[in-house]
Amino acid sequence: MEIQQPPLMSSFDHVPVGTMVDWNTNPPSSGPHYPIWAAFQAYTTPVPRGYYVHDLEHGAIDFLYNCGSAGCPEVVSTFQAASDSLPDDPVCAQTGGGVRVRTVITPDPLIPTKVAAVAWGWLYLADCADLPTLEQFAKAHYGQGREDLCNPGTTAF
Repeated sequence: MEIQQPPLMSSFDHVPVGTMVDWNTNPPSSGPHYPIWAAFQAYTTPVPRGYYVHDLEHGAIDFLYNCGSAGCPEVVSTFQAASDSLPDDPVCAQTGGGVRVRTVITPDPLIPTKVAAVAWGWLYLADCADLPTLEQFAKAHYGQGREDLCNPGTTAF
C-alpha cells in the first residue's frame, strides 16, 4: 500500500463532457473536470474520470478498482464497508437529498493497481483492499475538496 500527496494541478476548470484531460496522476486527484459530477453511490460500470474528479472537488472519497472482466466483489464489499464506516455527513443532511456520505465506488480499468482510493490531492494505491487502512485514508481526507458540497449528481454517463 502506498499513500501519495501529489501536487495539485494548476487548472481546476470545467471542461466539456467527453474532453480528454491529461491529469498529472493516475488515478487523477485534482485538475480539470466535467461541469457535473457523479451521484454519490456505487457503480458496476466505470464512471468517466471527468465526473469523479468533480466529486473529489466536492470533498468526496472515490474508491476505484481494476479487476478485469471477472470483477472482484470482495473489493467492492470492502469499499462499501469503508464508506459505511464514515460518520453521517452534516453537509449532506442539510441538502435533504438522501445522501449519507460523499463517496463513489466505481471500476476504473486505467488505474495501475487493483485498488485505489482518491481524495482531493491524495492517492491511496494497493494490490489488495485492506479495510483498516482504507477507513483511515477515508476519514483523514474526507470533506477536504475545494468546494464543500453534497448536491445530487448524475448517473447518466
